[in-house]
Amino acid sequence: MKSVLFVKQAILTTVLVLLAVASWEIYLRHKGVPIDFDDNDELWASKRAMVYEPADKATVFIGSSRIKYDLDIPTWEKITGKHAIQLAMVGSSPRPFLADLANDPKFKGKLIIDVTEVLFFSQSPWVDLSPTGGIDYYKNITPARRASFAIDRGLESRLAFLNYNFFSMNALLDHLYIPNRKGVYAGLDFPLGFGSTMFNRQTKMTDQFLADTNLRNKVRGIWATLPKLDPTPPVKGKALLDIMQSVKNDVDKIRARGGDVLFVRTPSSGPFLMGENMGYPRAVYYDKLLEFTRCKGIHFADYPALNHFICPEFSHLAPSDAVLYTKNMIDILKKDKSGICNNHKLITF
Repeated sequence: MKSVLFVKQAILTTVLVLLAVASWEIYLRHKGVPIDFDDNDELWASKRAMVYEPADKATVFIGSSRIKYDLDIPTWEKITGKHAIQLAMVGSSPRPFLADLANDPKFKGKLIIDVTEVLFFSQSPWVDLSPTGGIDYYKNITPARRASFAIDRGLESRLAFLNYNFFSMNALLDHLYIPNRKGVYAGLDFPLGFGSTMFNRQTKMTDQFLADTNLRNKVRGIWATLPKLDPTPPVKGKALLDIMQSVKNDVDKIRARGGDVLFVRTPSSGPFLMGENMGYPRAVYYDKLLEFTRCKGIHFADYPALNHFICPEFSHLAPSDAVLYTKNMIDILKKDKSGICNNHKLITF
């Protein structure tokens, strides 16, 4: 008799749980919450494993968040016929990724590096934390981790409520409003819809975010607080020279194996761009980087097809503009007759 009662209770509990989960999922879908993949070390490592594809079949991208928003991967792959391997990480410097690929004797491919000066040239240890974590995960991946990733991928591709950054228990607590105060840092509370991650690791703003002025202004406000969080002045002198030399050494290693490298500077606009130009004058940082490494680059300001974009929150392109930016960047690469990076042709169409 007790066993029958237990079975009934178990069935009722299961039904109630399924109803609750289904109701939560239906509610989120009705609110326009998209499918979002957790942009964690597991997802990054799955792309890192792809860098050994033949150089004429794939291009690897590293950088910070801008290239994750601004490179429209379906457009790139449709026009070029080449796989776009997205290894950039938000809020990070690409220099650890460059060093990782440079020190991997099996990597002989084509590499495009996006330069967001405040992160690329930063000496703050926090800009290396996420890249180091992803690299360590990739190098120490286990069969159990691979199985976990396969399961997570299958579930995340179907259920909106598995959005880790907003609907996990920790995320719900993190998004409770707690103001910054002396000795306490409440974190950067980006709104839902600012960054939705696809399985290919491209990040997009949602239509709801783009249509909501308050949400866009919230992100603009976050950008305005960043100088206060890290008041360290831009690197100069010997420290800057050391960074340039380190980057050059890594680029030379890739070239020596037959690979190639191109630097790009993706768009920013408004007060963000003004602040970047003031803190990181192009002649001292970006242009000097190209000169020092003997690489070619595509700076958005140099091309009418790229310099007209207005970023909704001053730092990243809307999805429709990302498509156009990607098309125009490919056109620029096609028209380059002199070769990219020390007379090697990076992209062959």
